[in-house]
Amino acid sequence: MSSFALAGARIFDGETWFDDHALIVDNGRVSAVEARENVLRELPVREAGGAMIVPGFIDLQVNGGGGVMFDGDCGVEGLSTICRAHARFGTTGLLPTLITDTRDSTTVSIAAGLEAARTGMPGFLGLHLEGPHLSIERKGAHDPALIRPMEERDLAALIEARKGLPSLIVTLAPENVTVDQVRTLVDGGVKVSLGHTNTTCKTALAYAEAGASLVTHLFNAMSPLAHREPGVVGAALQSGQLWVGIIADGIHVDPVAIGVALRAKNGPARLFAVTDAMSTIGTDMTSFTLNGRTIMRENGRLTLADGTLAGADIDMISTVVYLHRTVGLSLEEALRMVSVYPAQAIGLDHSKGRLAVGKDADFVILDDDLGVVSTWIGGEAVYSLL
Repeated sequence: MSSFALAGARIFDGETWFDDHALIVDNGRVSAVEARENVLRELPVREAGGAMIVPGFIDLQVNGGGGVMFDGDCGVEGLSTICRAHARFGTTGLLPTLITDTRDSTTVSIAAGLEAARTGMPGFLGLHLEGPHLSIERKGAHDPALIRPMEERDLAALIEARKGLPSLIVTLAPENVTVDQVRTLVDGGVKVSLGHTNTTCKTALAYAEAGASLVTHLFNAMSPLAHREPGVVGAALQSGQLWVGIIADGIHVDPVAIGVALRAKNGPARLFAVTDAMSTIGTDMTSFTLNGRTIMRENGRLTLADGTLAGADIDMISTVVYLHRTVGLSLEEALRMVSVYPAQAIGLDHSKGRLAVGKDADFVILDDDLGVVSTWIGGEAVYSLL
């Protein structure tokens, strides 16, 4: 690795904009954001070739990309394909997400993730296991034949897997997982996310008290906010310790609902954006297969034959654009929702999410129209139009 200064663009460090400054990268980490006139003469200066340098995007729910789904057939090469596909759209770190599958497929998928972590695959931050311990009533596109209660061997396997992964999220429903099991998972370093559940607000808050710290794709596949039973949506917005993922594609959640949720959310935990992307990202695919069922792609929607939404067909830079231009967030807050907040949600903010001294040099160079010019992981360009 080398040391260099990247200049010629505005820099957003996750909090503040800097004009006429350079991003100083030293052996894969940020060493400073320095006024350009003060950059040491012996330090090589590279021109950014874009309008702005912003923190790399972090996606905590990615089912696939580049024509590959994360499943038992994916393997390490498939994980690399997924990471590379999303890098084109500014994602510098992601959690490949396994949708409810068989026990054998889950075991093989975890093994692929462990190997990706061992080899330091660029962009790989760990795994997200969405199921199989969900609610049949709120199954969404998950195969009901594969949904089941959590058993002790499942618990042991998850805790063992976490030992070899930078991060591990498990989406589960109180209907199929006990409070004591949640406590055990959290004690083992697993991040527990409530999702695909029809449970009550009171129960959801009890699980948060037991250590659950996230909620999976707000509003979708969960009990809604009502005036007498606030549901999981109410719990997600009320609890200050629940970090809440949301799909901002204009299909899964109306922009008015996104705005209401943002204004209602109690902190310090916040809403963050996820793509819930499928294998279609970065391809011209018109359909694919999920658990033996055909998913159709049309006009930005991915659906089963009965019209049930099956993941999303959006990338991270499109999410930023949607949050900024349609929902009406400031560009700064839209960027934080795909960088600062997801890093905090999984406890990787010591090294990711901002362009600050000592943090990984993961960043994106954007043009004036918010198009991705290049994507950098650990100070290395992994995608570039230049």
